[in-house]
Amino acid sequence: MKARDEPTVAALRSALAALDNAEAVAPPPAPALPGVIAGAVAGLGAGEAARLELTEDRVAEIVGAEVADRRAAAADYARAGVEDRAARLTAEADALAGILAAG
Repeated sequence: MKARDEPTVAALRSALAALDNAEAVAPPPAPALPGVIAGAVAGLGAGEAARLELTEDRVAEIVGAEVADRRAAAADYARAGVEDRAARLTAEADALAGILAAG
């Protein structure tokens, strides 16, 4: 990572974002309080919600989906003749697949 392998860094950032999104929970319905903006919550910590805890299998599933998405997009770019973008997506997919295999 010190060499700033850009495709690997980009793939890891994207995978971490996908995992963060998977941990999110739907907010509870906001109470209808007079004088409060619609959808806002009142009180200290009222907007906080516990995040979901992902199992190792679920994490592997999400990262595997990221790999599959990148490989599919790379194939689309290759068919369209955009080889540089296809190569970058393939490198990102390979980086994630390598991490997934090692884990």
